[in-house]
Amino acid sequence: MPAHFNRYGVSFQYPDNWSLDEEEMEELPEENHSVTVYSPGGAFWSVTVHPRHSDPRKLIAAAVKALREEYEGLEVEEVEETCLNRDLIGYDCNFFCLDLTNTAQIRGLRNQIATYVIFCQAEDREFESLRKVFQAMTFSLLKAME
Repeated sequence: MPAHFNRYGVSFQYPDNWSLDEEEMEELPEENHSVTVYSPGGAFWSVTVHPRHSDPRKLIAAAVKALREEYEGLEVEEVEETCLNRDLIGYDCNFFCLDLTNTAQIRGLRNQIATYVIFCQAEDREFESLRKVFQAMTFSLLKAME
């Protein structure tokens, strides 16, 4: 049975063997909230809530910039997708870390309440096995917004 997170206007399901981290919220401006869940293997899925007037493209670009500063040779592909009739914009990123290839997906959207940035990342072998889990968590987040 999946675990359920429901605070700060954010609601989603995640695997019950993943660990939840809300500590990052203390480091964000008061109007922003973030929560991250980690797989036993180190992959993670995160959502950050920003004020509605925040531009999702600028937030996503800032995330890509931070990855570029951290990982030399970052490969970036722009992506647009639709899930539950919501348009998500963002990037798929690939990079090397500790001689392993990694994938990160950054997605953003805005609704009537807030602007959201969803970020997931894993070493490529783990990413392939978790792709559907990441999608399910995002789906449950968007479903809760209906």
